[in-house]
Formats: sequence, structure tokens, C-alpha cells
Amino acid sequence: MPVPEHMNPGRIDVHQHVIPPARGQAMAGRAAAVGWPAPTWDESSAIAMMDRRSIATGVLSYAAPLAAPDDPATAREVARGVNEYTAELVKNRPDRFGHFAALPLPDVDGALAEAAHALDELDADGVVILSNAHGRYPGDPEFEPLWAELDARCALVLVHPTAPPGAPLPDVPPPLADFPYDTTRAALHMTMRGVPRRYPRMRMILPHAGGFLPYAAHRFALAARLRTDATVDGSATTPEDFLADLRRFYFDTALSSGPSALPSLLAFAAPDHILYGSDFPMLPEDWGTDFDTALGDFPHWEPGRLHAVNRGNAELLIPRLAQARVP
Repeated sequence: MPVPEHMNPGRIDVHQHVIPPARGQAMAGRAAAVGWPAPTWDESSAIAMMDRRSIATGVLSYAAPLAAPDDPATAREVARGVNEYTAELVKNRPDRFGHFAALPLPDVDGALAEAAHALDELDADGVVILSNAHGRYPGDPEFEPLWAELDARCALVLVHPTAPPGAPLPDVPPPLADFPYDTTRAALHMTMRGVPRRYPRMRMILPHAGGFLPYAAHRFALAARLRTDATVDGSATTPEDFLADLRRFYFDTALSSGPSALPSLLAFAAPDHILYGSDFPMLPEDWGTDFDTALGDFPHWEPGRLHAVNRGNAELLIPRLAQARVP
């Protein structure tokens, strides 16, 4: 039986970020450069925020470039430091935190090594990649060994947006439009290259309701009609197959429970593929609570479905969090 909303033991937030002390200055500088509020983070403020917003557990990820494009050694070093810092937080408070481990893409060998370390030694709940790695998108054939390994592990992958290649529009901070655009671009690239179909055990989460994907999914499905070599890479051969592959993705609700976005997401996504996300601390908390209110006040929830979004679906992906409770 579904848990009544008034007895909900607290949300599971699959889209919450960590900023280790050593990375705070870099994150603030990156935000300032694009005209976005500078995020700050520490463990106590994160837990206080979760208590205010009925979030039992936040699955933490570090979602920013790890180093310059020509410095894979530093990217490996930063990924290891971020992941070990986050793993220690989870070790101390497994009820309140989870962990998506950062991978130093486009360095595939480095990403494979870090994924093995994080999943085997640090007990990470999954991994996080960016929607493009210094201009390399996740459908790139070079990344196939990583997807094969993550599929063999039935791994959970958060595909977090970043800025696409090229200059941003003046007066339009990339998180407003470019990030959802790049999420959409990454998902389409993977789907056209057959990645979700070839690796069905790898569960991939698209933040922010998948960017523009649910709204324009049937338009995107026309891609199948453009393919003349679809059987070569195992990608979809009909629009119906393409839509089915797009529905393999999971979607979170961060900044995406408004009166036009939420109905589109609910109409497109499988009911068990929608997850709660806050995006804390990448936006001021009151911005996020407005979307929380819209999510709870949506008037057309079917019985049990809001509970599934708030935590039930995440429990299926990360079973250890089923026992997490708000103190």
C-alpha cells in the first residue's frame, strides 16, 4: 500500500551538491563568471536545509569541471580528493547523505579507475558525469568502455548539465538556458548512438526534468527516420523505438515542477522514473522551496505518485536509503 503523504518519512534528494572546502573558491569563481549566485556549502547548513524541506537524505555530487582540458593528471587528483571527502561524509552520516562519485572524463582510463575505486572501495551509490566533457559528448564511441563497465555493474549515473561549447549569450547565464539545452543534447546524442539500448542495466538520471526532452520528445523521435545505418550501432530504427529509448532515462524535478514543465514530464516519463531533486546549493534556497511548493500543490497527482516521486522511486534505485528518516 502507498504511504499516505502525511506519513511520508522524508524525501530522497538525488540532485544535491557537495562543495569540499578545497573547491569552494573555484566554484564561487565559476558562478561569478557566468552571472549566477555563488554557492556555499558545509555539512551543517546542508542538514539544516534538508530538515527545513523534509529531505531525509541528499545524494551528493560534485558537478563541475575538475581541471583544464589539457590537464588529465589534475582531473584525476581532484576527482579522487572530492570522492574521498564525500565518502567520509556518507560514512559518518549514512542516513543523511549518499554519494555520486565524480569521474575525470574525457580521460576514459582515469574514469574507469576512479569508478572502480569509488564503487568498490568508497561504497559510492553511483557516479556523476557532465553532459559534455570539454566538448566531448557521452555518445562518443571513445566512451564505450566506460558504459560497458558501468552497465556490468548496474550502476546509477547522474548526467549533470554543464555549459555547451561556445560563448554564452550576453545577459543569459548558462544555467538558465544552456544547461537544460546541453542535458537535452547529451541525452539525444546517447540515444542516437544507441547507448541506452546497448547498456540497459546502466540507469541514467537526467536533471531538471531532462531539459527540453519530455516537451519535444516526439519531435526528437523523428531522428529515427533520418538514420540510414541504424542497425550498425544498435540504435532505434523507428520513432516508437526511439521514444522507448528516451523513456529509459530517469528524470529529477529540480527547478522543473512549474505549471508547464511538470505536466509535460508526467505525460512523458514512466511513473517510476521521476525523482525528487533540489539542486542545493546551486541556487538560493527560496528559489528551490518555490518549486517544492509547486510540486506538492500540483492538483492532478494520482494516488501514491507524489510519494513515489519524493522517495519511493529513489528507494528502488538505491535500496539502502529505504530506511533513511528525517530525525
